[in-house]
Amino acid sequence: MQYNRRYDELNALFKMGKDVNIVDSDINIRFFNFRSNLLSTLFVQEIKEPADKKIFENNEFKYPVFVPAKMKRADKAILLLHGLNERSWSKYLTWAEFLCKQTGKPVILFPIAFHMNRSPDSWSNPRVLQPLLTLRRQLNGEDRSLSFANVALSERISEQPFRFYSSGRQSVSDLTTLLSEIKQGRHELFCENTQIDVFAYSIGAFLSEITIMSNFDALFSDSKLFLFCGGGIFSSMLGESRSIMDKKAFQSLYSYYMSDFIQEVSANHKNDNILESFNRMISPERDQLKRETFFKSFENKLSGISLLHDKVMPYQGIKDAMGDETAASRIELMDFPFAYAHENPFPVNGVGTEEVNHSFQQVFTKAAQFLA
Repeated sequence: MQYNRRYDELNALFKMGKDVNIVDSDINIRFFNFRSNLLSTLFVQEIKEPADKKIFENNEFKYPVFVPAKMKRADKAILLLHGLNERSWSKYLTWAEFLCKQTGKPVILFPIAFHMNRSPDSWSNPRVLQPLLTLRRQLNGEDRSLSFANVALSERISEQPFRFYSSGRQSVSDLTTLLSEIKQGRHELFCENTQIDVFAYSIGAFLSEITIMSNFDALFSDSKLFLFCGGGIFSSMLGESRSIMDKKAFQSLYSYYMSDFIQEVSANHKNDNILESFNRMISPERDQLKRETFFKSFENKLSGISLLHDKVMPYQGIKDAMGDETAASRIELMDFPFAYAHENPFPVNGVGTEEVNHSFQQVFTKAAQFLA
């Protein structure tokens, strides 16, 4: 497979909400409806922005699944989780197809709350966003990290950094609902007790670690987890990026979770496994023994790849989260012979096609072998 060419071909075929048969690979893309249960006991009710509850796109949406064409019902699957502030599945289509083809398992592309097609179109419309961009520039000066791509998230985080947690919390609730539906045999594509493994990238890795660590209803007890460009402790992350959020927003986010959040929330939510798991992943010294003990106990079901020049989620953060020994044995530190970034590990323009293709094959062959 030539990565650059396949990227273009799949993006030409993919239409959100429209089932398609990828003839030359014998894989179908099918879409399924999902309704987020905002009244779930897993979801924190004290959302500080009530208007967020009324965003229809976030509450009812479709998600795509890559499925081997001849498969009727599967007893194994891979859940693919994406990165922060993403509005398109474009770069994940080749990832999902490769994993589906190499493992023979359906690959579920599930959107995090307020991301992908779970956000209003206005959040990615430059014409609508221009006044907001101009205002943030006036208030915050010439911040080179501010862009049309990140201004909506930057404004939302600056207004209320709690949204990072509440949207993650809703995502955990949605994932547990999805897995419950699948494992109980209530999903038309899957058999009862289907085993579900996870491929998680960027903030999806952070979300998956918290979800598996809390393991509501033991839904993830048999899951394996492959991390790519993620898995580190929150305090090591650098979210300031033209693709993610601007400098002012990231400063607000970092300050809130390093100091205010724990006092503000924990007092009202004692004995809450999800909250405890989240707090455990904020900084190295918080519940270090329990966190490192979890990763040590989970290490036979854990693998991943970190990139040497990843500035957003560096390898050091993985060591801070898991401990040096587990990180060294389970997460491979890799480098590519071309210019790449955390947000764009496999550039489709401006670099050597063969080098990108080879690096993609390296990463996803390892992931497929682990998840097969």
